[in-house]
Amino acid sequence: MIPSATPELPDLAGMTLVDVEALVARLGWPKFRSEQVWRWVHDKGARSFDEMTNLSAAQRGELATHTRVGSLTVAEVQTSRDGTQKLRLVTRDGFSIESVLIPDGEKTTQCISSQVGCAVDCQFCATAKLGLKRNLDASEIVDQVYLGRKLLADAGPERRITNIVYMGMGEPLHNYDNLIRSLQILTHNLGAKLSQRRITVSTSGLVPKLERLGNELVRPNLAVSLNAANDAIRDEIMPINRKWNIAKLLGALRAYPLEHRRRITFEYVLLAGVNDSLTDAAQLARLLRDVKCKVNIIPYNPHPEAPYARPSDAAVDAFQNECKRLGMATYLRRPRGDDIDAACGQLANRAQGGAAIVPLRIRKGPPPAPAVD
Repeated sequence: MIPSATPELPDLAGMTLVDVEALVARLGWPKFRSEQVWRWVHDKGARSFDEMTNLSAAQRGELATHTRVGSLTVAEVQTSRDGTQKLRLVTRDGFSIESVLIPDGEKTTQCISSQVGCAVDCQFCATAKLGLKRNLDASEIVDQVYLGRKLLADAGPERRITNIVYMGMGEPLHNYDNLIRSLQILTHNLGAKLSQRRITVSTSGLVPKLERLGNELVRPNLAVSLNAANDAIRDEIMPINRKWNIAKLLGALRAYPLEHRRRITFEYVLLAGVNDSLTDAAQLARLLRDVKCKVNIIPYNPHPEAPYARPSDAAVDAFQNECKRLGMATYLRRPRGDDIDAACGQLANRAQGGAAIVPLRIRKGPPPAPAVD
């Protein structure tokens, strides 16, 4: 089992409306109080019980004895030259995680984390070098969005979060139950009201979990971190491929139920001299020719924990042009926030000066052993 947070009072941010209704019933309150409490947290973003002004002082006190509100605190906000903002957030047991706000015209995408660290060990990813400390619970996943929403609101009423991508620290499908609960909360029409069509979950390819995800009522967009067109290269840069190789992964993806006009996104990080040749492009086109998909080409974002290099602009253009010539829908994702280590693959809890922040464990006992299920 992958470890989770130490149990304590439940955070309202991680409770569904059904959970709040059950709580209100146990407290002997009228049922309409459920929606009031829910809206304070999930719609209005309340971070203290004192803000819940349509509850009496006695009711707020009673609520505080059974629940809490606000799982994370903002420790640091870094702003890139391109406007990207990276939030370092601290959990109640002292771990640091990161979330990124990426502005794009009228839209703002928030990249959120699902775990403290990661167990998948992709060789090009800085987060992998942290190892896995524990899963984030649903309240910690959701609270990243609410803190991001507050930061944008403080900057001006015209800015809001329009898209969510589960592409931060961790493998979301390793934290499946909390992933699904957070999706249920964030898409609720009495709360954050995010459309599932504007939410994307990225995975390295946990084949058994893909079937479960395809059967959920809330089904986000799916992005798969592929990064190689053959098993030899993918085995080297993504060890998870040795458990579920490309053939098994594509078999699961071909069976994945896609709604009208939806496609699977494949993420392909270009590593100079590793997977960026025209031969690689041609092999990728053959591999995905019968999959309803698009490919995001991501030039590698360098960091000190990996030995790879970003290909030249000419090599990136040549790779994309070859993919397009062979009929693939490809999109080039230019780095955003790479000057503050906020770009794809760079999240590793770095301070302003560039030094890594060692997560502080307040919980006592031996460190949990990472597990890949």
